[in-house]
Amino acid sequence: MTTPPPSAVAPSSTEFLAAVAARQLAGKTRVFAGVGLPTLAVDLARRTINPGLELVYESGVCGAHPEALAEGIADSVLVSGAEAVISMHALFGYVLQGGHIDVGFLGAAQVDRWGSLNTSIIGDWDKPSVRLPGAGGATEIMPNAGECIVVLRRHDPGALPQRLDFCTSPSPVRVRDEDVRMVPPGHGVSTVITPMAVLRRPEKFGELLISEVHPGLTVQEVKAATGWDIGVAPDVCETARPTQEDVRLLREEIDTVRLYLR
Repeated sequence: MTTPPPSAVAPSSTEFLAAVAARQLAGKTRVFAGVGLPTLAVDLARRTINPGLELVYESGVCGAHPEALAEGIADSVLVSGAEAVISMHALFGYVLQGGHIDVGFLGAAQVDRWGSLNTSIIGDWDKPSVRLPGAGGATEIMPNAGECIVVLRRHDPGALPQRLDFCTSPSPVRVRDEDVRMVPPGHGVSTVITPMAVLRRPEKFGELLISEVHPGLTVQEVKAATGWDIGVAPDVCETARPTQEDVRLLREEIDTVRLYLR
């Protein structure tokens, strides 16, 4: 019996999410990238649909051309060959707040219907069941990037709740409700990619809608796994599967040591 090559094996959940996330970067110019799944997605996008994509990292690296997979935002492989390395004050003050970032890649523990994020605590503030890393750069990325993409490793009412346990990064909707004078220039979260679906928020002050459902699942299953009565886009469709070349690149060229792939 002949053993199939690694790239012929069905993609894992992480590979599926990375490939779907990479496709969101078609036609984009500059992305504020994080580590983990965003690292895989931006690398894959540059090797496939968007070779001219410019990578910006929170450590001040602009126009990164990493020769190996970065293990963190301050990894030396990001600095070597980069177009520029600037101070974090300059990065956030001039590049990000200046409106020069098309897409921000963010992670979160919870996302609500309007795209507000929780990356701080799970449970009660005084006695949380889980303490999380906090806002990091998302406080600036959310309001100032043209749009934000969030990748979640879970799709259940805990990750997509009716009400956040804590709001770390408010959406434009939540900001407007607090003070209309403080509405940010950015769209906020435009896309949430989960193990079940792709959710999109086409309107700056609108709600997330089910836009794509992953193969083997139904709209009803996605709705049942969401913490609110989520709407469905009129053109909802099935998510395109990763190509065999996507999987081969992720396994054999991008993350050969399985740093982020699971």
